[in-house]
Amino acid sequence: MTQPALVLAAIGLLSLACQWLSWRLRQPAILLLLLSGIVVGPWLEWLKPDALFGDLLFPVVSLAVAIILFEGALTLKLSEIREHGRVVRRLVTSGMLVNGAVISAGAVVLLDFSWPMAALLGAVTVVTGPTVIVPMLRSVRPTAAVSRILRWEGILIDPIGALLAVLVFEYVVALQTGASHWHSLWVFGETLCLGLILGAMGGQLLGWVLKHHWLPHYLHNLGVLTFVLALFALSNAILHESGLLTVTVMGMWLANMRGVDLEDILEFKETLSVLLISGLFILLAARLDLAAMMGLGGAALALLALILWVARPLNVMISTRGSDLSWRERLLLAWIGPRGIVAAAVSALFALKLEALDVPQAEMLVPLVFLVIIGSVLLQSLTSRTLAAWLKVQAPPPSGFLFMGANPLARALGQILKTHNVRVVLADPNWDLVQEARMAGLEVYYGNPLSEHAAQHLDLTGIGHLLAISPYRQLNSLVGYHFRDMFDTRQVFMVNEGANNSRQDSEQVHARLTRLFDGQITYAQLASMMAQGGEVKETKLTENFSFDDYLDHHQRCVLPLLAIDPKGRIRVFSERSQWDVGPGWRLVALLPSAESHFTFSGSGHLARMASS
Repeated sequence: MTQPALVLAAIGLLSLACQWLSWRLRQPAILLLLLSGIVVGPWLEWLKPDALFGDLLFPVVSLAVAIILFEGALTLKLSEIREHGRVVRRLVTSGMLVNGAVISAGAVVLLDFSWPMAALLGAVTVVTGPTVIVPMLRSVRPTAAVSRILRWEGILIDPIGALLAVLVFEYVVALQTGASHWHSLWVFGETLCLGLILGAMGGQLLGWVLKHHWLPHYLHNLGVLTFVLALFALSNAILHESGLLTVTVMGMWLANMRGVDLEDILEFKETLSVLLISGLFILLAARLDLAAMMGLGGAALALLALILWVARPLNVMISTRGSDLSWRERLLLAWIGPRGIVAAAVSALFALKLEALDVPQAEMLVPLVFLVIIGSVLLQSLTSRTLAAWLKVQAPPPSGFLFMGANPLARALGQILKTHNVRVVLADPNWDLVQEARMAGLEVYYGNPLSEHAAQHLDLTGIGHLLAISPYRQLNSLVGYHFRDMFDTRQVFMVNEGANNSRQDSEQVHARLTRLFDGQITYAQLASMMAQGGEVKETKLTENFSFDDYLDHHQRCVLPLLAIDPKGRIRVFSERSQWDVGPGWRLVALLPSAESHFTFSGSGHLARMASS
């Protein structure tokens, strides 16, 4: 394979295969991407990035990392640091610094690194990241407290750790190019000031453009991407190697501006980042020198052990001081801390730049970081679930509900479930409906639950059911198929979509998804009943008031939605299963108003439901 176009196409297909396999295995994609890059690169020698890109390799990697850092910085809102408790705040501030200091000291002692290079290694390897944490949490299923801490630590430390790594890198570069120690500090100060000022100005300007709609909506994504790359290049032109700091600060500034709608931009940047990260990791792994990596020897393994068994536990011990977490939960927190995307991306770029400056030990940076990533992800993925079970800090089987839709019916069902201490989350891309659900005291997610943003920010702790009840026909199906692989297939339901283009299309759509309630009623009919004054009510059955009595009492003009058995288990009425509803059960049903024209005949199809 000698043609560059074929090589790039093959990289794209390989990255897609890795992402798909990681989705099927529910494991972090970074591990498969790195391993596949090693296989096609140094092992089989099919891919040689330096020969493929030549002098363009460095600019391509630089621009890709700039976009990745900017996209990560867009997710950092200062309010979120304050909102998620002191444990998370400490983990991403003082705990992170302690973690980096221990790693740096270990690199000096074990690998004879210089202090500047040791500090850079420590700064790069403190970052975990949501792309490795979220799949692990789905598999481990820890308690809600542990899950939320790990999730938000990964989200927040991504941009904060990137900023720390960039600052340390700028100082190392200044130290290498400066004539004296004081001159190096002066150069570093110039870089820091330029990055902060230019990044803040760029973020403010871009925010004004978006806020005042100076660009048409269809140019927002293109405009932001172009502006980021232009500011990155301008900053580097003014002061060498200041561009990464500039775009990181710009992303943070933009994320914290009020009145700026970033939802569409975030979705576009997430898609672009997945593409760049997938290809970039394969390329970077293909450049690895396996002999150099194997030659790191016992000292590198000792450093890995130090990171896993000293640095991380010390970080957690300091950060959880005075918290309500049990020692078992703290121990699990101390073990789970896999390294992620930022560590791999920035280390590879830093190594390229430092090798060009002939900085000693720069060639060891990437092999060490990749060893830490592979070692931490492999060890913790294989052992965390067993450890959580042994410590008895696994959450019970998930019983909560995710609703696709925040319409009146979903809100009514959510409020009833909430009274039974069942966790409920309503997701909807309609801001008005989300606001109404929030005002009703329900937990909500604003946006598309299929987005990369949702994968990182939609907390599914304790959620095991999906009810797709929304007017978005195609989205209902897509969400159903997506969560079918995450939840038990029998607990994924969607409302009948109604008329389709053909009967065959309808059969294909519903071939593997269970339709809600009686299987025939559509969302339009449900919405019409609610609009005409229909009510969702809960009724307890007794020895003297059976299910048939209940139906007769309402003259069969009732649509059962849910049932709660005497043990508190939730049963969803659907098209596929039947249950014997008896004394002690609670029925949740939709009662059309007297003025509506909806009636239901018979009882057989109404009593069909699926097991919880």
